Amino acid sequence: MTKINTINLQELKNNRPHFPVLLREVLNSLKLPSDDEPKEKIYLDCTFGFGGYSEFILSTTSTKVIAIDRDESVLPRVKSLQEKYPNRLLFALNTFSNYPKVLADFNIEKVDGIIMDLGFSTMQLNDKNRGFSFKENGDLSMAMGLNKINAKEFVNSATEQLLADVIFHYGEEHKAKQIAKNIVKHRTLQPINTTLELSTIVKEVTGFGNYKGKNHKKSDTSTKTFQAIRIYVNDELKELETALKNSCSHLNQGGVLSIVSFHSLEDRMVKQFMNDFGENIKYDKFTFYKLKDNTIDSKKIDFNILTKKPIVPTEEELEINSPSSSAKLRVAEKL
Repeated sequence: MTKINTINLQELKNNRPHFPVLLREVLNSLKLPSDDEPKEKIYLDCTFGFGGYSEFILSTTSTKVIAIDRDESVLPRVKSLQEKYPNRLLFALNTFSNYPKVLADFNIEKVDGIIMDLGFSTMQLNDKNRGFSFKENGDLSMAMGLNKINAKEFVNSATEQLLADVIFHYGEEHKAKQIAKNIVKHRTLQPINTTLELSTIVKEVTGFGNYKGKNHKKSDTSTKTFQAIRIYVNDELKELETALKNSCSHLNQGGVLSIVSFHSLEDRMVKQFMNDFGENIKYDKFTFYKLKDNTIDSKKIDFNILTKKPIVPTEEELEINSPSSSAKLRVAEKL
């Protein structure tokens, strides 16, 4: 525990291409074993990225980590950690909704902790050829890996109604219909191939300035549309829904589900899973939840929800890494 609480966030920011958000809080939530604990624990990192959570688990304990990522660009980093921690890091190139199959392939039924970081990495954001950012002109892709469709294909082929629906529901953009209409208008003249082209088309509707969001934080007016298209082409919400539904079956007793989300759609899904799928029951000084069975009204309590309200970054972390401002951590324990 001491090792975790003394992690130097500024040093972390200075020396890594990607900052693992809420690192201390996530690691503390996992109930990592002490050095003298006899039982070998296994943790599942569903979204490896640059391996921030995985590396600190491996470096502070003698446990094993099973890591998953859909982006093959992480493979050199995986290899580096596997050489540093031989036989303790297992990796699968896959979408995280498929973790039951990944576990089965490694002949593992249950784990002691599941981590899901639902954001995309700094490396993805900074690579203009990936098309996640509108700050630099690049190929309009937004594909995280193992995609059925990318953003360019979607923007240039989807119906106006589908464009409007995606932008409204996944971006919570109230000018979705006008944006969709403008996209169709422009693509009839020539294909939309770059991030700057799409951003300009959106801003013709939303304005070329910034809008003020929560806490008066200014955001580019094409942000919501880019978020919506990214979520759609990567099937992010379906991925999360499937992963949540499988979590109870693949956690050992006392195992922890730790999820970091970055926008309201994800956080609502996680909160709804922990609340609507459960029944609030008072017991001693703690609040427990039972997971409702789809076929019978079971009285068995399956989860202890450890975060009545989400954990958010400290002022220290916000000063060091401002993109963490939207991060929320929710935690549940398998009973």
